[in-house]
Amino acid sequence: MKANKLLRQFLIWRVRHISHKQFIMILAIVIGLSVGFAAIIIKNSVHLIQSMLTNRFSINYHNYLYFVYPGIGILITVIFTNYILKQRVGHGIPSVLYAISKNSGIIKAHNMFSSVVSSALTVGFGGSVGLEGPTVATGAAIGSNFGRLFHLNHKQIILLLGCACAGAMASIFKAPIAAIVFALEVIMLDLTMASLVPLLLASASAALTSYFFLGQDVLYSVDVIGKFNINNVPYYILLALLTGLVSVYFTRMYMKVGELFAKVKTWQGKLVLGGLTLGVLIFLFPSLYGEGYADINSALRGDYSYLFNSTLYYDYKDSIWVTLALFLMIIIFKVIATSATFGAGGIGGIFAPSLFLGVNTGLFFVKIARLTGVSLNETNFALVGMAGLIAGVIHAPLTAIFLIAEITGGYQLFMPLMLVATISYATTKIFEKNSVYTIQLAKRGELMTHDKDKAILSWMKIDTMIERNFHPVHIDGTLQDLVDTVTKSTRNVFPVVDDENIFHGLVVMDDIRHIMFKPELYKTTSIENLMFMPSTFVDRHDTMEEVARKFQESGKYVLPVLDDTKYVGFVSRANVFSKYRRMLKHFSDD
Repeated sequence: MKANKLLRQFLIWRVRHISHKQFIMILAIVIGLSVGFAAIIIKNSVHLIQSMLTNRFSINYHNYLYFVYPGIGILITVIFTNYILKQRVGHGIPSVLYAISKNSGIIKAHNMFSSVVSSALTVGFGGSVGLEGPTVATGAAIGSNFGRLFHLNHKQIILLLGCACAGAMASIFKAPIAAIVFALEVIMLDLTMASLVPLLLASASAALTSYFFLGQDVLYSVDVIGKFNINNVPYYILLALLTGLVSVYFTRMYMKVGELFAKVKTWQGKLVLGGLTLGVLIFLFPSLYGEGYADINSALRGDYSYLFNSTLYYDYKDSIWVTLALFLMIIIFKVIATSATFGAGGIGGIFAPSLFLGVNTGLFFVKIARLTGVSLNETNFALVGMAGLIAGVIHAPLTAIFLIAEITGGYQLFMPLMLVATISYATTKIFEKNSVYTIQLAKRGELMTHDKDKAILSWMKIDTMIERNFHPVHIDGTLQDLVDTVTKSTRNVFPVVDDENIFHGLVVMDDIRHIMFKPELYKTTSIENLMFMPSTFVDRHDTMEEVARKFQESGKYVLPVLDDTKYVGFVSRANVFSKYRRMLKHFSDD
């Protein structure tokens, strides 16, 4: 009670002394700092767990503990979510998109810490997923709950979600510019210029927090050998096409494995299936263990010894054919390992797997080219391969370009990054309309953030649009009863109902005007002979998108609303359109 009283006093003081815009800016900075700390906690927790589990592994000998570590981590995660938290923990960015699309930006408070704990356990024990998604989900939960705490409106809460997502990416990758691009391109917020200031503040404060605690080095330290060579353009185009096809494979395999796990009804069955699959894959290919950032750094230096370290193939590390086979196996099985981690109950993201696939696809391409006598720079092509996979898998070419340039310092490759990201994205779009983040939401009709019309319609509720000042007439009545009703109504449409309010049809004034002034017909003409059943009506549980579609297809200006078979009221095209315009203006104003 005392805390609530203090909060009320603060809110009153805030309204009197701080404007809405100033308060949003202050919250953006606070959210950026909070998300920055969350990213640091997740990263350090994972590194601590991995170090405790694997620091004594020999690089020239395979270790059987790879069989069991991932399953143990996912088991602990499932116990935490199912029996301690007793709440569902969403998978990163898709859960944020769902919250914006279908839940008015509201995210449960437990997500401010549950994603941190569950993802650290999953990835630390070897789950083949990333930490970006959980960090974004954590940040979004912080932004959402800050907004609710301070009684902000829907538009302001959505803006805080965007600030939190940008802050999460900025803190993880130390890439504040790419983080803003990510919020605009992936989260697809319809932001005005005034809204960019809070985004900048959140992104910068999160990145500074990361710099302060983790140092100022970029995530991937690379030495780009040589500037952009225009003679390599054909090879960059070929790599772009390859990364586009790998992105399509990633998306489709991810969905197929997900569908396979969906058929397993118990969490125990999913854990066994996923744990065994993941354990076998990581035992055979230890580079699939965890996020894989250390291996990505090695790959960017042209060092691919991670393919052989702690494996059965260590003695064949000098064979080019074994190297090519391992690259190919890593590309094929990484997405299966990632999907199995999710299917078994693990929590994580797909950003890191996309980067891992990209760098290995780039190196694989270079090795193939060298067999044909073409010498290409390994670091350069590994970098642009990462951009190609991000652009293709996540459908975010701008994010891919700025992120790879910013996190590596590889700005000299800006032109190849643009080329590969764009072509990879275009190639993927030919086969897959939606990204891995959005494909499941789109299938369920729950993806609104990428379509402004759908977003606004989703926020409109049909119950608030129903007009109830239509006068019903009884199905057993006569023309006399109808005339009496007409004299009391300002409408020209009359619903026909029975004693139980079951809807039977409509009577329209224009259809009866020619007999209204013939008293001799009043007692002999029944309502049942004057009514008709409309071909289109609205169910009370329809979405506003469905209502809009019915208006468009029928050409009608008013439609009856039914609750199952019972009459409720009418909804009018003019009312829907007017409400739509008001909401569009509200969300577009600064």
